[in-house]
Amino acid sequence: MAKLILEDLEEFKTYEGKTLPSGEWITITQEMINDFAKATLDFQWIHVDVEKATQYSPFKKPVAHGFMSVSLLSKMLGDLLQIKSVTMGVNYGLNKVRFPNAVLVDSKLRLNGKVVAIEEYPENGVKVTWSCSVIIEGADKPACVAEFISIMFE
Repeated sequence: MAKLILEDLEEFKTYEGKTLPSGEWITITQEMINDFAKATLDFQWIHVDVEKATQYSPFKKPVAHGFMSVSLLSKMLGDLLQIKSVTMGVNYGLNKVRFPNAVLVDSKLRLNGKVVAIEEYPENGVKVTWSCSVIIEGADKPACVAEFISIMFE
């Protein structure tokens, strides 16, 4: 589906309780997994050692870090929705995060999201609670399910 483009937060507020369009697929490459390992200092072999993962992992391939799928939520939401008047957004927190399925290298992910709640926030802002499900192409279970909270300012 096409990206949802809104003029301002007042228009965005009409989307409370609504499902957003599905996002575009993002391919998770070994380079992305390695870069995430470098950023988080988590070099567990199941993520970064292709040969060892192929030989010893039950998945027979390297697996992305669970927190990598959570880290992609901001980008994925930004790909789904643009509010022209918003000058800044910040992450506020997460609720109920789960990783029901492993993300194998070269998997394709996309976000299914819903605007759960929108609350007024000081200084021309809103606090938004999003229901997020990071879907793996061809898989029965998602990579990540989370309630994500962000703040946006005009």
